Amino acid sequence: MSKRDYYEVLGVSKSASADEIKKAYRKVAMQFHPDRNPGDKEAEEKFKEAAEAYEVLSDQDKKAQYDRFGHAGVNGNRGFGGGQGMNMDDIFSNFGDIFGDDIFGSFFGGGRQRGGGGGRARGTRGSNLRIKLKMNYEEIAKGASKTVKVKKYTPCSTCSGSGAKDKNAVQTCGTCNGSGQVRKVTNTFLGQMQTVGTCPTCNGEGSTITSKCGSCKGEGRVYAEETVSIDIPAGVQDGMQLSLSGKGNAGERGGSNGDLIVLIEEEAHAELQRDNLNVIYDLHISFPDAVFGANIEVPTIDGRAKIKIPQGTQPGKIFRLKGKGFPAINSYEKGDQLIHVNVWTPQELTAEEKSMIEKLKDSKNFAPNPEKSEKGFFAKVKEMFG
Repeated sequence: MSKRDYYEVLGVSKSASADEIKKAYRKVAMQFHPDRNPGDKEAEEKFKEAAEAYEVLSDQDKKAQYDRFGHAGVNGNRGFGGGQGMNMDDIFSNFGDIFGDDIFGSFFGGGRQRGGGGGRARGTRGSNLRIKLKMNYEEIAKGASKTVKVKKYTPCSTCSGSGAKDKNAVQTCGTCNGSGQVRKVTNTFLGQMQTVGTCPTCNGEGSTITSKCGSCKGEGRVYAEETVSIDIPAGVQDGMQLSLSGKGNAGERGGSNGDLIVLIEEEAHAELQRDNLNVIYDLHISFPDAVFGANIEVPTIDGRAKIKIPQGTQPGKIFRLKGKGFPAINSYEKGDQLIHVNVWTPQELTAEEKSMIEKLKDSKNFAPNPEKSEKGFFAKVKEMFG
């Protein structure tokens, strides 16, 4: 099932400002929030869809890639994407940062309780990582599976990411009693008003650590090298970014992982050039081959191919090899290979070669738009060069 346009999901235009996008997301998120639509699976999917759209359109880099390449620019394939790896905890954990805890606490009864208490997900979300990935023409044309080693923060194996020395070193926060939130009642001329905010003692986690893990010093993560497998779809282009959800830095004290942003770099080909989906090759042939014709082997993305040069081929002639270009990403469209013919003019000649050329100099067949006397001309050339 194809995804809806992100701008359509939020009901904004492509020229919408960051504030307009934020307001639109807030409106849609509040409309389809699970607490307002209990048991409504369709509303929950629209809620997730809106979160995915906002995650992309609120990020300038992701938005630019989406505007240029569509969903392929931020999704790539399964496992890549703006919100494909997001779960409900990821979405709810961002609400406080995006809209403020008080707003959502007021509308939805103090927030959702998740993972042992708290209006927020436990810990701090990890940051995104960016890497560059070089790909040659053949890999781009066919797609490729790459394995890369990434230095990043990974969950601490000693404490399983909790940051505590042991399970007894984790205690329920005494300020919020494990809820991760504190309520404040103020008197106004309209009467009493209650607001809900993040607990300042535990930062919304609902618990505090009395003794830190010795391996990670309480962070719940350590700096290490991890091997990551990446499936790159066919048809990517230089400068395209793909987002691998959850493969960035590990969060602190059990927080969710950031994303791994993969920047595609095309390796230059020794003989071919790329022009969008097409491949360009400059073919240099000799004067006799242009006159008599020839069968010539040329390079392509996936090997070599033979083409026929007809007799009398002119410089600047373009031959087309259908379907020998690059595929469009996530599409059946495919480019061609275009072969530009150049006739090589010798720069050094022997005395005998000069004499033969001089004899042809006055032939009317060498003038532009010659009369149709090919038989006599080819016979003369064959006699001299044959």
